[in-house]
Amino acid sequence: MTMHSRGLEFLRDVDVRLSVELGRTQMKLKEVLALGPESLVVLDRLTDELLDVLVNGKPIAKGEVVSHNGRFGLRIVEMVGVEENAADDASVSLPDSDAGITGA
Repeated sequence: MTMHSRGLEFLRDVDVRLSVELGRTQMKLKEVLALGPESLVVLDRLTDELLDVLVNGKPIAKGEVVSHNGRFGLRIVEMVGVEENAADDASVSLPDSDAGITGA
């Protein structure tokens, strides 16, 4: 298999799902079935911890929730697995589309 002269440029237009994980918890099925309005589910993450940013389920960054024009937004604070000196050289550009922000 040979690479086209434009390398991996063709991958830039591939859609991916960006999601943000607030935290997790483990519950018994009977507890889940008992959930309703006003139920409180406590997650495993502290309020001052950074949130996990996932692309197609794989962690790529950590960030914090911000408000932008009345909507939730995400400020990327650090890239996962990127060394400090390489982080200065790397830039990630995502489209301005409505990337889904979800909680788990």
